[in-house]
Amino acid sequence: VTLLGTGNPTPSIERFGPSILVEAGSERLLFDCGRGATIRLWQLHIPLSAVTAIFFTHLHSDHVVGFPDLWLTGWLPTAWGRRAEPMHVYGPIGTKKMMRHLEEAYQADIRIRIADERLPRSGVTIITTEIMGGVVYEKSGVKITAFNVDHGEFIKPAFGYRVDYQGRSVVLSGDTRVSENLIHFSQGTDVLFHEVAAAKLENLSTSEAARRIIGHHTTPEDAGSVFTRVKPKLAVYTHIVLLSTDLAISAPTVEDLLSLTRKTYSGPLEVGRDLMSIEVGDTITVHRFTAPP
Repeated sequence: VTLLGTGNPTPSIERFGPSILVEAGSERLLFDCGRGATIRLWQLHIPLSAVTAIFFTHLHSDHVVGFPDLWLTGWLPTAWGRRAEPMHVYGPIGTKKMMRHLEEAYQADIRIRIADERLPRSGVTIITTEIMGGVVYEKSGVKITAFNVDHGEFIKPAFGYRVDYQGRSVVLSGDTRVSENLIHFSQGTDVLFHEVAAAKLENLSTSEAARRIIGHHTTPEDAGSVFTRVKPKLAVYTHIVLLSTDLAISAPTVEDLLSLTRKTYSGPLEVGRDLMSIEVGDTITVHRFTAPP
């Protein structure tokens, strides 16, 4: 499992938009496609055409804005090949409409490249499946289960995903408040990737915007309680929101996240970084990305 982007809507060169790549056997599965996901795949020397399927947790822009780049750039000829088969996309209600309008928005580019570069139309075709939860994908020994989480009253459905392969499993929370459903579907999992959001008390006391944002996410203390109940072999923070809506008030730090989480959880924990990968086997191994010289 590789964290392509561990950030949030705020533009950051250190933390790109939310996106997680799960590699299991012959499957390369992408969960969300935030800002910069295509660049991160390129950094890893993973052919853009090699992504088997894409799964959206919900349709907030920071989770989908990188999709047109991956879709269209992966269709172009490169030294690593090009996609000649349709792209498979899974997501909540509204995903089909979004994909249809993207095809309309980029119709000039598609028409020109087919005529001028003789690119195959099949490679730019999108096959979209709207999901409602339950087992949504089974292929090559990989089973993906979608389940509802709680990202707020107007953001329904919002999904988390569990991926099972050869007796191993990982759970991806998506964006959520504390979710009993997530805790249920996370039982027995090896690694739980969970979102987190924090703001300082002085910011929360003076800013309705800060209260609204944090109210749609999981605080470090609450995430720690979730980890304590699930007892994964490893808990990993991603979609990390370190919030300040006031220039006079500093945002919490990663060290703050850790100290707040330790109030309610004492088990194995990593704060995700872009391009960090986690190998799930008899043991759990964390690899931190080192750029080549």
